[in-house]
Parts: sequence; C-alpha cells; structure tokens
Amino acid sequence: MDSIGVAALKSSRVLARASTSLKNDALLNIASALDGNRRDLLAANNADMNNARKNNLEAALLERLELNDERIDAMIEGVRQVAAMPDLIGDITDLELRPSGIKLGKMRVPLGVIGIIYESRPNVTIDAACLCLKSGNATILRGGSEAILSNQAIANCISEGLARCGLPETAVQIIKITDRSVVGELITMTDYVDVIIPRGGKGLIERLINDAKVPLIKHLDGNCHVYIDDYADHAKAVSIAINAKTHRYGVCNAMESLLIAESVASSLLPSLASAFVTAGVELRGCGKAQRIVTSMNQAIEQDWSEEFLAPILSVKVVSGIDEAIDHINHYSSKHTESIVTEKEENGRRFITEVDSSSVMINASTRFADGFEYGLGAEIGISTDKIHARGPVGLTGLTTQKWVVFGDGQVRE
Repeated sequence: MDSIGVAALKSSRVLARASTSLKNDALLNIASALDGNRRDLLAANNADMNNARKNNLEAALLERLELNDERIDAMIEGVRQVAAMPDLIGDITDLELRPSGIKLGKMRVPLGVIGIIYESRPNVTIDAACLCLKSGNATILRGGSEAILSNQAIANCISEGLARCGLPETAVQIIKITDRSVVGELITMTDYVDVIIPRGGKGLIERLINDAKVPLIKHLDGNCHVYIDDYADHAKAVSIAINAKTHRYGVCNAMESLLIAESVASSLLPSLASAFVTAGVELRGCGKAQRIVTSMNQAIEQDWSEEFLAPILSVKVVSGIDEAIDHINHYSSKHTESIVTEKEENGRRFITEVDSSSVMINASTRFADGFEYGLGAEIGISTDKIHARGPVGLTGLTTQKWVVFGDGQVRE
C-alpha cells in the first residue's frame, strides 16, 4: 500500500500540470479501448456474475454488478462526455486589485490523490477514473471482491488509454488485493491520500466514519421520498411515483417512501397500489393507507427510515404539505426528495424547507444523477454539506487556492 501511495502521489503531480488536450486524448483513447475490448469486459463480468450467484449475492448487488452492451455503451458515452467538458484546472476567478497594488484571485486546482472504495458496480471504476483524470487527480480504486475480474478488465482499458498518451499508468491504480485489511490501510494513508470517497452499503460507510483519518466525501444511504400534494396532477403523480420506484430498485436515488395528501389519497392510492403490485412491489402502509387499500401490509417504525434497495415501498397518508415536510426532514437520509404539485407556492416551500442534497418539483427522484445533471459521469453523491453536496462531478473533485500577482510590493 505504501508503494501504491508513493506512485499515486508522483502521478498526481504529473496530472496537475497536464494540458487539457493531453487529458482529453487520454479519455478518448480510454473510450476506444472500452469499445475495442468489449468482448473481454463481458467475459470477465460473466465470470464475476457466476461467482456472485454461487456465493448467494443479494439481488440488488447482482443488479449493480451486471454489465451488458447497453451499460458499456453508457460507460463509453460518459467518458466522451467528460472529455467534452470544460477543463476547470488553472482557471483564475475573482481577480481584484488591492490598495497595496497586488492583484488577488482564486485558482482552481486538483485535490491531489483520491481514494475510492466501492462495492459491486464496475461502472464506478471507469466513472471515477475519468473524472479524476479530467480534474487532474490521481486515484486509487478499491472495488469489491465480487467485481474483481470486471474491474481488472476495465483497468486494462484505462492503462491502455493512458499509455497511448504517455501519461503514467499509475495515475489510476486498482488494488487487486481483496483482503478487507487493505481498506483499513487506505483510509489512514494521510501522507499520500487527500480524500476518500466511499460508495457502498451502510456498514462500509459507518466503518469509514469511525476509522478513517483521511477526510471523506460520502452519503450513508438513500431513503428518497416522493410526496403527492393536494394540488397534484394525478397523471403526473402516477407516472412519477411508478418511475421513481420501479425504474431500478438497487440504486440510491430510487423512491423508498411514498407520501400522499389525505385529500387525494382515496382517489389515487388504489390505482397506484394496483400498478405497484403488478410490478411486484410489496407495499407497507400506515393505518390510513391500509384503510384505503386493505391488501397493504402494516408499516413498522423502521420502514420510514429504511433504504430497501428492493421492490418494497413504505406508504404514508399525510394531512398536507406541513406533515410531509416534517416527515421527510425527520426520516430522510438527505439524499433526494420530490413533490408532485401544480401549486407554485407549495413547490417553492418544498424546495426551500426540505433539507436534502437534491429537491425536485414534478420529477422522478431517478434524475438525481451526475449524468442526468450534465456533470458527465459522477463519482458519487454526497449528503454532506461540506465540501461537496449532491452528485459529485468535476467541480467537486477540485478546490481553490489564493494566488497573488505583484510587482515588487512589500507590506508596510
């Protein structure tokens, strides 16, 4: 781990001074390598999937692990999108002439070395590598053991793209050791690593919060809500709620709790429940919800704060927007929440008073994603308020330093 840290630190200094064109050439070569090695990627992933099934990996993690041509296409498009984005590094803003005669400004610079710890999703390997590369950061990647072959196949494509441009292959390093003690080493390597970004289950994040010496950019879980307001358009409400829950179950921006205003619950809940049941979703409701849909299971207290990552949904009938906001701010993991309403005042109240990293009006929570936000690939979603919040793209992987331009001035 020390040798990995030393190599990453050296590579970060090369990347910090690399030109925009050189970084973009590397990204485009990585995209070409992914496309050209598609068969190897699918074969490696197929082996990982077979091993995962033998080890009884849960359904949500299997869904995250799987690669197919569509997902590889999305990975390639994400890389190209990052290459097409403006390069922030070296930009100087807020230039000001001070009374002393000096000029003062802020320069956008890389964070340095970023360690990323994640489970299951091979696409994180390419997303993280490319965002770090474009923002001038070296990265150390520690994926889950269940995706080790997929991640190594992707790493080969990254190395190929870097080598073609003369950039150090150690700019992106994937730890091949699956022993969990490696994580303990990585999160305490303060001499080499500037920040850790974890993407994994609640247990992993809790461990890192307790043990890490390197600063974290993190989110603990994704208990996302959709609130159907008294003034909701019913067709929009049904479409948004169904999409937010059933589009994909094993993702952090899927709806886990549905709140519905009492005034519209009787007319909307039966059709919503029917659609969810048809999709195979188990509904767990409060007493009021159960009286409207008698087949609904009883929700327990834990259900209101649970990230199911599965076809399970908690349903609560609320008196109106006040109770909805109070419920969300109490139980939410501060990830993503959405209101369905045609009343502008209620929409404005919701986005002002709900304390989450993404808050939406009349849109599915599934849009809380770096790609959908135009950030290119995302490196994760942060529910912290410092240093980055929400989907973390290029800007979240940089910081600023003060720069001063003088002409011989001395302080009197």
